[in-house]
This record gives sequence, structure tokens and C-alpha cells, in this order.
Amino acid sequence: MSSRVHVSREDLEDQIRRGEIDTVLMVFPDLQGRLVGKRTTGRFFLEQVADSGTENCDYLIACDMDNNPVPGYRFTSYEQGYGDMLARADWDTVRITPWVDRTAMIMCDLHDVDTGELVEVAPRSILRRQVDKAAAKGYLPMVASEIEFYLFKDTYDEAHDKGYRDLRPHSPWLEDYHVLQTTKDEYILGQIRRGLEAAGVPVEFSKGEAGKGQHEINLDYTTAVEMADRNSVYKNAAKEIAHLSGRSVSFMAKYDFNDTGSSCHIHSSLWSLDGETALFQGDHHDAHHMSPLFQHYLAGLIATSREFSLLWAPTINSYKRFQ
Repeated sequence: MSSRVHVSREDLEDQIRRGEIDTVLMVFPDLQGRLVGKRTTGRFFLEQVADSGTENCDYLIACDMDNNPVPGYRFTSYEQGYGDMLARADWDTVRITPWVDRTAMIMCDLHDVDTGELVEVAPRSILRRQVDKAAAKGYLPMVASEIEFYLFKDTYDEAHDKGYRDLRPHSPWLEDYHVLQTTKDEYILGQIRRGLEAAGVPVEFSKGEAGKGQHEINLDYTTAVEMADRNSVYKNAAKEIAHLSGRSVSFMAKYDFNDTGSSCHIHSSLWSLDGETALFQGDHHDAHHMSPLFQHYLAGLIATSREFSLLWAPTINSYKRFQ
């Protein structure tokens, strides 16, 4: 596990005072994994936001893919009146985003505006509770990801204007591991890799994938909440960088039924709480070198796969990937 570029609160405040940063994104993931939140000016951030946080409407964690509030939630609804949540900075997540001029990003935890308690149904809160439960049993979950996407010649506006049909992949060729073909896309992919590294999202590598204009970027493994944050930052960065270059990307599971689907491969393991010992390695007496913990872990994944498909395949489009 590599250490990421760390920006402390003091570092950020100094950069704001020097005029190097004039915009701070206070963000959190919605139910689709997208980053939502507010841009604050550097001055206002120092004066009001750094200690107190920002208020955001609570319907933001009850929206569908089109950002429409979905009825029927106990947490928030039109009937009970949409309220606010308080987004407070997680100071371990400060990032400078070099692809957007003079801008920093901070992941936030969501709190009840009246009680100050964490919003239990917020995605980061849910994941952190699971990590805490694992820690109580002596385990540290570690995670890595491989997330695939398509790069298109169309801009986002052009794709919208033609109903997201007949999109033009950036390459007419299958690119799986192909160096020459991916070099043609490197003016985008290189920006994404370098931007992520500078923003504290360590990248192992990128490669062409089996579809036309399809790519994969692998992120270095880390703790569960940090990896979830990195995935959201990665997808947001890829879309913004593509947009700034007059291109677009899609992480849809199956953007075209006749083309290769895009996957999100998740590698997970359990370690000792100090992060020094991997707990899945068995001894030489086991034919597959699997520890009993690993065997039970894998069995649990298999036994609960039907229920967890609600999270692994959350949209109609997800099931097209299962063809």
C-alpha cells in the first residue's frame, strides 16, 4: 500500500491565504456514488466553513440517477418537508485537484443539523459502521478497485442532443493491452493518471480494455473508506478531465448491448488491525493455501450474493452486463 499525497488543514489554509487556492469543494457521495456538495470561496471557507461546515438539502441522499428525489424514504420526503444536513470536513481527505484551477476538495461527513449526530443512512456513515464492526472482531478490511469506462469523441452536450445514441468511441479498434491504440488516447488518460496522483489517489496503471475506446484504471489498495473516497474522486476526475478536453466518458455497466460491458472489479481482504499481516494466507497443509477465515469469508460472499446484488447491480442497466 503506497502512501498518498497528504494535505493537512494547515497546508490548505496557508494555500488559501497565499491565493494559491481560492475555491474549496465540500463534497459527499450520494446513493449513486456521485460527488455532490458546494463550492465555497477560499475567504468564506476560512471565515465560516472550516469549523462549522455547510448545510445541504437532505434529499441529496435520496435521489435517482437523474437527480430526482425518490418518494418513500423515511429519512426524507416531500410530505415531511425536505430538511437540511450539515456537511463537516473530514480533514484526512483534503485534496488539491490540479485539473480544476486553484481548487481543493474535501470529503465530508453528514450530520443532523439539530442534534449534530451522524446521518446514519449516508453512504460514508454506513461503510464506516461496517469497518468499525470488523475492527471490533480484530479485522482491518483492505480494498482495491479496477473500474472500466469508455472514452467517446462526443462531448456530453453532443451525446445528450442525440439521445445518447450512436455515440462515437474514441477508437474504432479493440484496445485490450494495445500500446499503440491507447497512445492515441493518452492525451486524456495521461491527464487522468497524473491528476489523480497529484490529488492523492495513487494509480497503479491504466490499460486498454476489450471494447472500442474502453479503458481501465487500477487504484492502489487501501482501507475501505479511503478506497470508496478514491473511487468517487477517480470517476469525477475522469469525467471532468474528459469534458475539459472536449470529450466524454461513461462508466455505465453496458452502454451498448452489442459492445463489451464495463466492470467494477473489487479486491478485498482482511488484515490485522495494524495492517501488517494478511489474514487470508493459509498454511501448506491446505491445498489452496486458504486460511479458515478466508474460507468462511468466501463462503459468506457466495451465500449472500443474491441479497447483495441490490448493491452490486443497483440499476436496470447493471443487468444488461450479466448477459
